[in-house]
Amino acid sequence: MSPASGALWEWAVAVYAREAVSARCLQLQDEHGQCVPLLLWAAWAGARRWPLSADTAAAAVALSHAWNDTTVAPLRAIRRRLKHSVPPMSDAPRLAVRERVKALELEAERQLLAELEALVLPAITEQSEQPGDLASSLLAVAAQWSDEVPRAQLLALAAEINGSDSSISGVDNNGI
Repeated sequence: MSPASGALWEWAVAVYAREAVSARCLQLQDEHGQCVPLLLWAAWAGARRWPLSADTAAAAVALSHAWNDTTVAPLRAIRRRLKHSVPPMSDAPRLAVRERVKALELEAERQLLAELEALVLPAITEQSEQPGDLASSLLAVAAQWSDEVPRAQLLALAAEINGSDSSISGVDNNGI
């Protein structure tokens, strides 16, 4: 595991717990193929006004693609398949396995966030003339993730995160 502090995970869990944010994230994932952990990482950095250089964003996208393609997406696909009956298997064992797969999927996302957090921590020590912002960070990584950039939905996600409690999305660098 990377030497991340865990601040990103705590922030992401708190923000994602808000119904409007989780619904928007799932829409971006399911309808536009975006990577929720990557978007949450970009939002976290942007909420703290940490600029994401093109190199840092590209490294984050490459890392996220690799982990998503080999680990997160396959686990999600299995979890979603297990949501429905698998005759002649009875429901209790199927649902028990589904819960274990769900826990593995969540752990895989947690590991990705830890790696992303470790990626951005050295970059924030570099001086930058331009502070970052949440919407710009989201748009930048979404554009590198996919040819389709759902701008309106990303801006709505930025507004929903910005509208949250300042202890969640505010500029609180003490958690680093």
